[in-house]
Amino acid sequence: MTIPSDYLDRPVAVVGAGTLGRRIALMFATRGGLVRIHDLDAKQGAAAVDFVDRQFDEARQSHPEWMRGRAEYAADLADAVDGAWLVVESIPERLDLKQALFARLEAAAPPDAILASNSSSYASRLIVAGLSTTQRMLNTHFTHPPIGITVEVMSCGETSPRVLDFLMTILPDYGLRPFLVHRESTGFIFNRIWAAIKRESLAVVAEGVSTPADVDEIFRLELGVDMGPFRAMDEVGLDVVYDIEQHYAEENPHLPTEPRKLLRRYIDSGKLGVKSGAGFYSDYPPPETVVEGRDSK
Repeated sequence: MTIPSDYLDRPVAVVGAGTLGRRIALMFATRGGLVRIHDLDAKQGAAAVDFVDRQFDEARQSHPEWMRGRAEYAADLADAVDGAWLVVESIPERLDLKQALFARLEAAAPPDAILASNSSSYASRLIVAGLSTTQRMLNTHFTHPPIGITVEVMSCGETSPRVLDFLMTILPDYGLRPFLVHRESTGFIFNRIWAAIKRESLAVVAEGVSTPADVDEIFRLELGVDMGPFRAMDEVGLDVVYDIEQHYAEENPHLPTEPRKLLRRYIDSGKLGVKSGAGFYSDYPPPETVVEGRDSK
């Protein structure tokens, strides 16, 4: 596997312009380079470019070392990945969609481009199965940059050690803090722990033991955090949380069903969280005024 030594002169491509995709694009625009954003929805793509422009100015107040890069929307996938040294997939959490996309990326991206999935629950081993250049493919699971700057880096099982070492070395240059996942783990490091917290919080409410607001408040007071699990799930999107929980349940059928049933009731009522204007809480702006648009993660 040839490491792209000229990466500073080449663009980064982000596929998926949702809440996380645009935030990933923002981080790769902090060294003065070009980031191309591809999404099937042109309006979503344009909103992502606008987000990068606006958020860069805001974030730079606390990061004066950042150099303004440039984000642009590419309607065609081939145009988005042309010349890219890194392609980050950030599309909805569906294995079939990710598998189809990676098959296209293998053919369209430069042969030395690193192809990374931002999947929050699927190991890249499942996404890249059957492809021929898996030594350049892996998971890079971002949290919520620029606030959450952690990135979990996990091999697909055949990723070149040179690729892993390269990313662990250069990601801090983009304001990120990488953590190497030493063996395959569904949920990586943090999400595996966070999944247990979410699941038990949902169970407490589903059983009638408490309410979302009280769980969040006791969580906030005991741990000194700004946001409890139910407000955090609203931020992510309850449909996304449900899809992730379904995936965990497929791997472990012994997980309790009540947390997923509770999520399903909210989803069936059209309450998806911030992006729909209501979820466990109803104090969000109407969907048309939500700055970041729909969540593709």
